[in-house]
Amino acid sequence: MASGYLPAAELGARIKATRALTPRAFGVNLFYPSEPSPTDRFSSYIEELSREFPVGAAKYDSDDWDAKLELLVAEPVAVVSSTFGCPSAAEIDRLHAVGTEVWVTVTTVAEARQAVAAGADVLIAQGAEAGGHRGTFVDDAADDLTDPFGLLTLVQLLRSAVDAPIVAAGGIATGEAVASVLAAGAAAAQIGTAFLRCPEAGTAPLVREAITADTPTMLTRAFTGRRARGLRNRFMLEHLDAPVAYPEIHYATGPLRAAGRAEGNADAVNLWAGQAHSLAPELPAGELVRKLSADAKNALERALSLRIQSY
Repeated sequence: MASGYLPAAELGARIKATRALTPRAFGVNLFYPSEPSPTDRFSSYIEELSREFPVGAAKYDSDDWDAKLELLVAEPVAVVSSTFGCPSAAEIDRLHAVGTEVWVTVTTVAEARQAVAAGADVLIAQGAEAGGHRGTFVDDAADDLTDPFGLLTLVQLLRSAVDAPIVAAGGIATGEAVASVLAAGAAAAQIGTAFLRCPEAGTAPLVREAITADTPTMLTRAFTGRRARGLRNRFMLEHLDAPVAYPEIHYATGPLRAAGRAEGNADAVNLWAGQAHSLAPELPAGELVRKLSADAKNALERALSLRIQSY
């Protein structure tokens, strides 16, 4: 269950509603709060945007982290996952004490080691192919000079460096891709973009249509002040030097993005999607899960049937 930008009270209501729908286990994802950004880092960028677009207040908040943590200790779920950072060892201990597993999104070996040291049960390996925000613990512009790890490379590095189950995420849209990460040693695959065209998904019509095209993706800070992968558009290309300032820029561009959606203007909306977005099928979610599972099993069986020569 996504909880980014939700107040703790709304998250609590959604947890209650979900429990009324199913007795099965489910998890909640939290955005780990970043440090406030100095105003002089982003003020000129917001001023530039305001000359052409509607903008809002560039505010900082912690995404209600403390209140959400208290809620999840009082009303435990099976899994709490985090992105943008790792909960402290004390916070993880509190979740463990109520029977909750803690999964942490990582993009490097260093982040994985930090998460394991804090007590994380599972690592979510986010490859460069993934859509939406990068889960990096610290978004540093200096890191733009190096390529983020692709998923298979990252899974191999993590398997060598840490002793923890790995969930592979990023660019997985087919059963064959699921099979590939399982063969590489991942315990499971996490899939996002491939479900965006499912009727159950709350995908905006503009995004639902846009991901069917072969539009390239790119990483950008233009919309939120934190690197994220989306379909390349004019706004991204015209703001390649957007500063590191999340969530301040996210809030400032809220009116801009809302206007773009209302106008159906794909060049002024953050069309978050992974690199394999054009493979997303228009299927009910349950049918897609069954297809991915069956195709993954078939792919693994085909691989096992290959005659691999021994030396």
